[in-house]
Parts: sequence; structure tokens; C-alpha cells
Amino acid sequence: MDWVYTGLGLVILVLAGDALVKGAVNLALRLGIPALIVSLTIVAFGTSAPELLIGIQAVLDDAPGIALGNVVGSNTANILLVMGIPALMAPIMTGACDTRKSYYGMLAGSCLFIAICFLGPITWMHGVVLLAALVAVLWDQARDARAHRKAMTAEEEIEEVEGADPSMPGWKIGLWLVLGLVGLPIGADLLIEGAVNIARDFGISETAIGLTLVAVGTSLPELATTVVAALRRHAEVALGNVIGSNVFNLLGIIGVTSLVKPIPVDTQFLTTDLWVMLGASVLMAPFVLMGKNMTRPVGALLLALYAGYLVVVLG
Repeated sequence: MDWVYTGLGLVILVLAGDALVKGAVNLALRLGIPALIVSLTIVAFGTSAPELLIGIQAVLDDAPGIALGNVVGSNTANILLVMGIPALMAPIMTGACDTRKSYYGMLAGSCLFIAICFLGPITWMHGVVLLAALVAVLWDQARDARAHRKAMTAEEEIEEVEGADPSMPGWKIGLWLVLGLVGLPIGADLLIEGAVNIARDFGISETAIGLTLVAVGTSLPELATTVVAALRRHAEVALGNVIGSNVFNLLGIIGVTSLVKPIPVDTQFLTTDLWVMLGASVLMAPFVLMGKNMTRPVGALLLALYAGYLVVVLG
């Protein structure tokens, strides 16, 4: 039943997160909030809601290894797995887009996060620093997006926002919001309960479960988005999805979670997992900075590296 709870929890989290985004986006647009603000805040936080709820639930259930493991493991999976599978299916023409600024931000966020982990446990004071860094990133993105969208009409701007539907009736907006707000905590509770019990039954640490099972599960939405973007030859969407998700995981998820309860940092993170995460981030440099395209051999290499990492974590 623990595997059923874990799988059911993941499914509910994904569906509830999507429902919350749809409801919140359309409510905000109905209230007259600019589409730019909606896309940079509600959509971004909404798509990270499953990871956030998992983090909060994990620390409340005294399973901090799952909270930290989910973030570090998701960031590693986002690069090696989420970029690797689409590259195997269709080459990602990264040379045609410019995501250098966002990439530098991800590297800076990763270094800040690693430094804070070495000062662990991660307390509310560290969380404030992480959230302040996230606000700075959002402000910079807002400035760039404002410049990009000056030439757009209001209708074109709304169409760019994920989940926006100007014709959605009020009752449907309310339904999406209720489903999201009710489903997220239920899914998080089922997932954490199942994952903790699996870890105990198999003698695997909560940290390892967070780095593998939970991390891969919460990376599935990013994987689906990136596969579609790669098949449609939208390299900027594929890269932006991964980079943006990683920044939110490090700064937003851990930042908020640490406000709820201090997060102890396991030695395994300090000696291995944080450096694997940073190394995976550095692997993106040739594709982001030099314009190299992600071909099928590159995808195979990324997946092989991720498989090797899973063997080490679970070994």
C-alpha cells in the first residue's frame, strides 16, 4: 500500500498543481492584475506548489531528508533526466536561443544554496536570504519581460500566460481553485507517508528516497513540458523550463520551508549530492554559453550519468 500511497500522492500533486495554476491565473486576470505579474508570480509559484507542499509536510513529519533531497534531487534530475530524454527523441537546437542570463542566475543560486547548506541547519534566517535572492531574480525577470512585451497588445500578452483562458466562467475558476487547494495537501501527505514507509521497509535513508523516488516524481511535469517543447523545436522553452524550475526549487522551496522549521543538512549532501547537482548545472555550459546543440549522443550521455548517480545513491 505504501507504493500505492506514493504513486497516488504524486498523481494528485501534479493534477492539483495544474488545477491551482489554471484557477489562480484566470482569477488574477479577471481581477485586472497584469498578465506579466501573473506569469512571473502565480504561474511560477503554482507550478512549484507540489514541491513546496512536500517540503513543508516533510519537515512537519520530521523527515527533513525528503524535503532537502527532493530539491537537490529534482535539480539534478531536471538537467540529466529532463534534458536527456527529449534530446534522445529530437535534437534540441539550443544554439538558436539566448538563456545565458538565466543560466548565470541558476549557477549563482546554486552556489548560494551550497554555501548556506554548509552553514546548516538551514534556519529561518537563511530562508530570508534565499527568498530575498528570489525576489531579486523575479525583479530582474520582470524588467526584461516588460521590455520584451512593450510591443504586444493586451490580448497577445494574455495568450502567452500558461493556463490563461479569457472565456473561462466564474464557477469553473472557483472549481479549479478548490481542487488545487484541497488536492495539494492531500497529495503531499500521501506521498510523504508512503515514501517514509518505503524507506524504512527497505532500509533506505529518507535522504535517498527524497533524492530518487520523490525527486523524479516531482520532475515529471517539467519532463512533459520539455519533451513537447523539444519536439516542437522550442529550445528556449525547454531550457527556460529547466533553469526556472531549478532556481525556484533552491531559492523559493527551501526558503519557504525553512521558515516553517529548521532543516538539518545530512553529511551525504555536503560530500556528494550538492556537488553532483552543481556539476550537472555546469554540464549545461557548452549548450547555453557556446550555442552547442543537444544531440542524441548528448542525451544518451546525460541519461547514463543520471543512471550512474541513482546506482550510487541507492547502492
